[in-house]
Amino acid sequence: MDELKILAAESLGVRSLCCLVEKENKKILIDPGFALGYTRHGLHPHPIQAAVVEIIRKKITAELKEVSDLVFSHFHGDHIPFKKANVYQLNLKNVRQYLKNPRVWSKSIEDESHKFKERAWDLRLNCNYFTAAEGLSVEDMIFSQTVPHGEKDSSLGNVMMTKIKINNLNFVHASDIQFFYTPTIEKIMELSPDIAIASGPPIYLSHVDNKMAQEAAANILYLSSQVNTLIVDHHLLRSEAGLFYLRELNEKSQNKIISAADFMGIPPFLLEARREELYDRFPVPAEWHQKYEAGLADTSSYLIRARKGLAHFEELLSL
Repeated sequence: MDELKILAAESLGVRSLCCLVEKENKKILIDPGFALGYTRHGLHPHPIQAAVVEIIRKKITAELKEVSDLVFSHFHGDHIPFKKANVYQLNLKNVRQYLKNPRVWSKSIEDESHKFKERAWDLRLNCNYFTAAEGLSVEDMIFSQTVPHGEKDSSLGNVMMTKIKINNLNFVHASDIQFFYTPTIEKIMELSPDIAIASGPPIYLSHVDNKMAQEAAANILYLSSQVNTLIVDHHLLRSEAGLFYLRELNEKSQNKIISAADFMGIPPFLLEARREELYDRFPVPAEWHQKYEAGLADTSSYLIRARKGLAHFEELLSL
């Protein structure tokens, strides 16, 4: 039976929107990348966050060894493996050998900035089968033309969306759309999704005012009116306020508006949002991060403490 799994997202402890579609004759991995905010509230990632990254890195790497198809919606560092990754991201050198076999379907390179063109070319040079897929229909996969990463004419560029048939249901991975631009929502509707996943608005950022948040909310409800299960995660759930925002929208909708964690059947773990709380509950020595980056410290003791001290944490680790 076909199955959709969400491997990584903010409600699952890291910055990501990585999904795996398992079908009888193929495995399709979308956006195999992740990250942590390198500094947040003046703090580097907590060792518990680093421990979760290590677990997700192993999980995604294991899937990369077996997939038939890879999809890259865009070239930001929480969506791809890349050369200049920090210790909290997926380094290309550690997975390049697994990029040779699968078919790779990617957003095109041409309209990217120099930095993202460089990342795209690094990927392309390590893949035997790399196709700029915008507008293509291949077997049971459909790839959209690009849409804005958030607002129209966003400085963050564009993203490609993917539609896949799963058990006679249409799944759409809409990536980092953030729900600010109504024409993007209309393009998603044209794909007739039964299940969709997308980034919500980054309401934790100071430039996202109440008007923008409400416009995004209206677009989420607009899409939800046509989608049985709408998974909204990623940028939205980098703050506790984002979870309240999501829950309020779910109450207003006749269909489901849920987080990635909800979809996977566990409570949300907003570790990025709760970084200060983690530092308060589980203090970190001043030199830990420098030692960790140098390979002289590890996360094992913090993982033990998280298992004992964080409710439902075992459920996150068991996915």
